[in-house]
Amino acid sequence: MEKKSRLGRGLDTLIGGDNAALATAEVAIDAIENNPYQPRKTFDDDELTSLSNSIRSHGVLQPLVVRQVGERFQLIAGERRLRAAKTVGLNAVPVRVVDFNDQQTVEAALIENIQRSDLNPIEKAQGFADYLGRFQMTHDQLAQRLGLARPTITNLVALLEMPPEIQNAVRVGQLTLGHAKLLKGVADRERQVALSKEFIARGLSVHAAESLLKQQVVIEEPAVDEAESTTEEPAAKESPYKTMHVVAIEDELRKKVGVRLEIKVKAKDRGQIVLSFESNDDFERIVEMLRK
Repeated sequence: MEKKSRLGRGLDTLIGGDNAALATAEVAIDAIENNPYQPRKTFDDDELTSLSNSIRSHGVLQPLVVRQVGERFQLIAGERRLRAAKTVGLNAVPVRVVDFNDQQTVEAALIENIQRSDLNPIEKAQGFADYLGRFQMTHDQLAQRLGLARPTITNLVALLEMPPEIQNAVRVGQLTLGHAKLLKGVADRERQVALSKEFIARGLSVHAAESLLKQQVVIEEPAVDEAESTTEEPAAKESPYKTMHVVAIEDELRKKVGVRLEIKVKAKDRGQIVLSFESNDDFERIVEMLRK
């Protein structure tokens, strides 16, 4: 008999109650079936190799969690340990048998992967969406059961509404969840894809990508037709001293700083450079650039 293993706060809570008293036993690997509700679709080869080496030296230190289905057992948590044990050539592994229904089995698989091996955002989104649809739960209810914030569930599930090209880029790590959130704010799906490819090609961080989007908004803003203007004050006339050379410099600086920038020329050798910021991050970045 082995001591009860730590399975993580969330999974431990789910296993609690009557299941807490269940014993750990040795079960033949051939008698264990894979979890059909496993949200993780890919497993890192290097991680599996490292785990296999550890099991070869020390054995399986933490029992797998299974439920009995007929004469066999169905895996609930511990697929990486099971795969590594098979690689090493073990015939049996320590397991903890719990009495779980389908819903608890799905929850346990989600909890283990989120807390232990960290699913990629798309795998999380698909796991959450499958759970919500299968058990007719709300985002709030799932968040409470997994111990997550409701916006986390909602934001991840929303990734599944994005174009497949972007989902795949997030899945393989070319784009982060932060990049995806920025692209989600772009209404046109074709432009979302085009921007995602530009982010990847240029290796832009989330901050740099956000600056690029703001810059494009400034450039693409349509000019206001004087005839359609409803303001009482007459539109300010462009200074005759603002030459094409100054306009080119203005555009160059705007692209560099990534915020609204205007060069106001009031006389031949007098004027202003106006920088506008819309967030604290923009302000701090501008200040840092000016201090250099």
